[in-house]
Amino acid sequence: MSNVISVSHLTLAYDDGAKEIIKDVNFNIKKGEFVFITGPSGSGKSTLLKAMYGQIKPTEGSLLVGGLDLASARKSKLQELRTHMGIIFQDYKLVNEWTVSKNVVLPLMIAGYSIDVQNTQSQRLLKHVKLSEHGDKYPLELSGGEQQRVGVARALAKNPVVILADEPTGNLDDYSSNVIWDLMENACQQLDTTVLVVTHKIPAIFSLPYRHFIIENKGVYEVH
Repeated sequence: MSNVISVSHLTLAYDDGAKEIIKDVNFNIKKGEFVFITGPSGSGKSTLLKAMYGQIKPTEGSLLVGGLDLASARKSKLQELRTHMGIIFQDYKLVNEWTVSKNVVLPLMIAGYSIDVQNTQSQRLLKHVKLSEHGDKYPLELSGGEQQRVGVARALAKNPVVILADEPTGNLDDYSSNVIWDLMENACQQLDTTVLVVTHKIPAIFSLPYRHFIIENKGVYEVH
């Protein structure tokens, strides 16, 4: 199996390098692996995730995602890479002025897919996240758990190579949390998608084999 994410001597910092968050870390994640990253609040979990989709540039070392080194990637290459990613945010990041269906197919709209493809995929994904009846509603008409399920459907819209999820079930009820974990397990298992989840707590009921990294004292360590 090839590495989807390769991290070598990576340092991430804020304030022009003055405040180091993660220092000199090394690890690889292969295609189709499910990975949890945990650690205390403020340890750098979200910072590492942001670096993986190019929002923060490495201060030192290399961070390769899909073969692209994000330390030196041009903006056009970064945008191309993001079309192969599904990103799930804790605060949903839905467009409140758009219907649920339109939110789900945003990645397909950006990529120029036909309306027919968008409609078919929207119906399939909303059924998948158990929200078939809500396609014509707007995000603010849904509960937090339902909004996050829309976010997950959007992340799956283009059958991504990598899913990056930042505390995807942090504020959700048990039902929505279970739906979301099931969806991500299925993506990993059936589509061979690499799934990387930042979370404060690994779910008690989780059926897939997974890897677990913990961030502490600026280091990233695998728990065996």
